[in-house]
Amino acid sequence: MVHSTIIDMHPCIAPMPCCNDQIRLVHGSEGSTVELRNLRALITVAETGSVTKAAQFLHLVQPAVTRQIRSLEEDVGVPLFERTNTGMRPTPAGHALVARARRVLTELERARAEIQPEPGHVTGIAAVGLLASVQELLAPRLVEVVARKYPGIELQLASAYSGHLQEWLDAGDLDVSLLYNLTSTQSVRVLPLLRDQLWAVAPAADGLRIDEPVDFATVIEHPFILPIAGKHGLRILIDEALSNCDITPRIAVRANSMSLQKSLVKAGYGWTILPATGVVEQISRNELSAAPLSKPSIARTVALGLRRIGRTPPAVRVVAAELLTLVRVSVASGHWPSAQLINDSDRSLSRHR
Repeated sequence: MVHSTIIDMHPCIAPMPCCNDQIRLVHGSEGSTVELRNLRALITVAETGSVTKAAQFLHLVQPAVTRQIRSLEEDVGVPLFERTNTGMRPTPAGHALVARARRVLTELERARAEIQPEPGHVTGIAAVGLLASVQELLAPRLVEVVARKYPGIELQLASAYSGHLQEWLDAGDLDVSLLYNLTSTQSVRVLPLLRDQLWAVAPAADGLRIDEPVDFATVIEHPFILPIAGKHGLRILIDEALSNCDITPRIAVRANSMSLQKSLVKAGYGWTILPATGVVEQISRNELSAAPLSKPSIARTVALGLRRIGRTPPAVRVVAAELLTLVRVSVASGHWPSAQLINDSDRSLSRHR
């Protein structure tokens, strides 16, 4: 059976039995040996905020975890946690080491999976990022197809804004991700997949129709639910349209997630703008109404981002190909409305092998 983890932030390292694996931590000409079990303890304490909880999760006694943390602090020469009345809080040095420890353990597990495969089977870890607007459409289908065709692959799924997904891809926390309105960087290669038109979204009683586009000016004449600025690429697109409009929007509230935007519209607090894929289910249940935007229409380019790491691991390559297929099928079947495919993505993916 395929191993799948679905998360909405950084992929976590699964607990593993303690072992005698060691790595060498070097400072100048001197160095110290760091045991991998100490890194696992570091990550678990940071995530749980408690030595007691970490010990339960790692199936150890509490003094053993305490010794591992102290040993690691001696190795690096600085405190890694602040001991407070509310629990264990990482210091700045602790935060930095936790991030790097995650990557060390992830790469180790990938290497073990790839060098010890069953004959004829693709094995390994594939960490995949999905845009929040398409997670319900693609995540179940991706898990099903990978489980059926590649049971030796451990699939990890993360969902977030495109900006966060790109950060995790740059940092190596993800192997492949859907992104939008981004170009290739030194660490990430971006393969354009489709153009996705945004829709105006209103309460069901307002009667928007998917076959009757609505002007952008009409949308912002209503109380408007605006995405919070930051890593939200949708906010950038809306701000660009607003800069070319003479109407000042009536901002009802700013929201930091697509699900919150939809909930507020459904409750009657205003209109908003979202990708069509994010609202098709609510439209079918008559919980919301929506229409394509016009004058101007607003569209985003959805792309597949792949880490530039030399040769792409087999597990990542086959999962990326399956994700690409699911995107194409979703558009062709109408489950991804208002999207137009860009035709050279198959050829671009094959060149990335």
